[in-house]
Amino acid sequence: MTTGERIKYYRGRARNGVGLSQAALAGLVARSEDWLSKVERNVIRIDSLDMITRLARELGLDNVGDLVGPSIDLSLVGPEHPSVPGIRRALNTPPSQHGLGLPGAALTGPQLAERVVEAWGIYETQTERYGPVGEMLPGLLAESYATLRQASGDEELEATRALVSLLHLYQVFLRRVGERKLSLRAADRAMQIADDTGDPALMAAAAWNVCGILLSSGEVADSLDLARSTIAHCRPGDDASPEHLSAYGALHLSAVIAAVRDSKAPTAWDLLRGACTVADRLGVDRNDFHTAFGPTNVKMHGVHLAAEEGDIHEALRLADDVDVPEPGGVLPLERTTRYQVEVMHAHRLNGDDFGTLYFLKKIMEASPEEIRYFPLVREAVQALLKRSRPQLRSEVHRIAEHVGILA
Repeated sequence: MTTGERIKYYRGRARNGVGLSQAALAGLVARSEDWLSKVERNVIRIDSLDMITRLARELGLDNVGDLVGPSIDLSLVGPEHPSVPGIRRALNTPPSQHGLGLPGAALTGPQLAERVVEAWGIYETQTERYGPVGEMLPGLLAESYATLRQASGDEELEATRALVSLLHLYQVFLRRVGERKLSLRAADRAMQIADDTGDPALMAAAAWNVCGILLSSGEVADSLDLARSTIAHCRPGDDASPEHLSAYGALHLSAVIAAVRDSKAPTAWDLLRGACTVADRLGVDRNDFHTAFGPTNVKMHGVHLAAEEGDIHEALRLADDVDVPEPGGVLPLERTTRYQVEVMHAHRLNGDDFGTLYFLKKIMEASPEEIRYFPLVREAVQALLKRSRPQLRSEVHRIAEHVGILA
């Protein structure tokens, strides 16, 4: 049974067998009836351990395992990535000790910016990237702080922007390998640094960064509040730079996902229309501040929004209008891979095993390393294994072995 099916089962037997309605249980955990209905139908999944724990308590259960299964790996992605201990040490080291307690020589502002761009380039374009990028991150942070201590004037601003970009890379990397607390720490530090600069484009980008980790941690209301308040605070003028428009538009897309997960679908569609207006003003796909913002990403979020609402047929219809860029283009590999995972999930919810497998194969071909880090992929592969059709069996087993479900 899935977690959603288990919630439905125990909800019907709660309160000494009397049962609870969807509206009653949802109200007890401060969510809507529509949200709980989607959870029980496996349209959306619960990413927050805190929410699972609250549901278990309201259902009168003594063990969270009754909802998630008798055996669970809370890390979601398996063993700790080998680079995490070094990254953790770097984040735990006070900035004043970087370059002293941790090796890292001071650079010029342009040199540091170039080093951070190089790391992002590996992460966004290479199919095998977690190993090399993970090795680079601790030293880069030390170099950043050592550079900032000696920089002044324009070089100080350039070094500051490079540091914010680096911490964004920390956030993304750590979130993908399952280290959400460390990821949030990096994102929060970047937002504080950006806020000190007074640069509205940098502040919007840093807030977008924090919104992403709040979303992945299940703190959707906080993510929505931060996105909307920053949208109001960092509104671009008529002479706004493309960077400013990109960060501002990306904030709208974060708010779209937060709103629909907070059972505020009309608000989400309004925000998507706002993002579309910004994308039209921008005119082309860009990747300023690594936001991947532009017309294509707005269309991708339309697919995601329809799927989150539970309208799978509309999601698949909208997906027909999305021209996914080839690898190596302006959109990062992670963004196009994540979108293909969402379309794969829509096919799975639609009961289309052939469509599900088709997209799993596309994902593995384009991102053989990335595919291992998506819980939705693991769930889809496990479901296909349970009812594997003879004509699909060999391909399903090949993917299952690759992602680590089968030895």
